[in-house]
Amino acid sequence: MSTDTCRLPRDFFARSSVEVARDLLGCLLSFGGVTLRLTEVEAYAGEVDPGSHAFRGETPRTRPMFGPAGFTYVYFTYGNHWCLNLVAGQEGTAEAVLVRAGEVVEGRELVRARRGTVAERDWARGPGRLGQALCMGGEHTGRDFCRPVLGEPIDLVVAEPARPVAAGAVATGPRVGVSGPGGDGTAYPWRFFLEGDRFVSAYRPGTVKRRRATAPRS
Repeated sequence: MSTDTCRLPRDFFARSSVEVARDLLGCLLSFGGVTLRLTEVEAYAGEVDPGSHAFRGETPRTRPMFGPAGFTYVYFTYGNHWCLNLVAGQEGTAEAVLVRAGEVVEGRELVRARRGTVAERDWARGPGRLGQALCMGGEHTGRDFCRPVLGEPIDLVVAEPARPVAAGAVATGPRVGVSGPGGDGTAYPWRFFLEGDRFVSAYRPGTVKRRRATAPRS
């Protein structure tokens, strides 16, 4: 899994994030001694997508999304989890695919040590759990995984599926935990997953956070 012969080329990722997301299902993602079969992903389309981190423009955190396809965008969420995205589209469009869930097919002992007593089904079922299974961190954002820099201690490889995924096996729906217009499953049915696969996470709609009312000053 670590050889360049099986690595998906940059052209694969230099397409619409929606196209890339669909085609990533069943692919094998290898990082730090662990390999996952991808079962669930979500597409995000930058400044035209109200659900995207890049919707309001570039920030230091989102800068990797605005670069060329084939780079990682890793972000911290809920004060506890690192989530992995694969940058897609053309440079400047800030498109990316969130890697939401997968089945561990190699490196099981590593993941068992990282995830403790958690059931195997939940080792990488959800983006935060997946990040923990891979031992992903903020230092891994902005990494070129199509043509990695020589000497990097850990390499990330995205490779073709071991077997093709049938079109009928792919389901779509609203993105998990996205509130507001970006969570509209009719306008943005950009969550792609393998129908009936036990390693797919549960759908949860987004909730709008309301500010606490404060007493008027006297």
